[in-house]
Amino acid sequence: MLDLKLSTHRRGFLGRVAAGAAALGLGSVVSPMAAAAENAGVTPAADAAFEGWLNKITGKHKSMYDAPEVNSGFCFIWARVWLNTCNATYGTTDADNTAAIVVRHSAFALAVQDSAWAKYKLGEFIKLNDAKTGAPSVRNPFYKMAAADQLLPGYGIDELLSKGVLVGVCNVALTVFSGMLASKLGGGLTGDGVKNDLVANLIPGVVVVPSGVLAVNRTQEKGCTYTFAG
Repeated sequence: MLDLKLSTHRRGFLGRVAAGAAALGLGSVVSPMAAAAENAGVTPAADAAFEGWLNKITGKHKSMYDAPEVNSGFCFIWARVWLNTCNATYGTTDADNTAAIVVRHSAFALAVQDSAWAKYKLGEFIKLNDAKTGAPSVRNPFYKMAAADQLLPGYGIDELLSKGVLVGVCNVALTVFSGMLASKLGGGLTGDGVKNDLVANLIPGVVVVPSGVLAVNRTQEKGCTYTFAG
């Protein structure tokens, strides 16, 4: 039976969060928060794409990398190091093991292709400069990396995805930061519009997960060990 007192408390909490977002001028954040408040206590259907992503965690060895910040791309570097050393130590291949990377909070930008980085000035937004020019990056520096720019071979996000590494990006981060981008850039942009565009420009193979913290939890329930990478 639904605990009406608990449900009412949850609606109140989410409503206060939505009100706070409205006070900050983040209108695009308010709608999903308000919807969550209205739907508190309702049991939704499971996210099929998310469950399918989780069900790919089948490796002999399993490891998850939690990236709330860019942190020089160490979520990708450590995933590649882990795979390399697993293979060297236990005689496995990349396909035998499962590495999962969860990008959340401001690291959401790591999941997006170069065109969106340029369009929305993501380097300036997340304060990530191009290593060569020193100016805010207008491209995702961990996507389609030149071999000369890699600390070790094969840790570009596209290269990892091609080897079966799982990458999930937080839906809540996409929602909140899209609203912030729309407010910052103006020009008639809306949070929903920016978010839809970012999702359309995700790196192929990246999956939107309901939230980064949920993905961090569920990957561990699926048997992954935890590494903080941000």
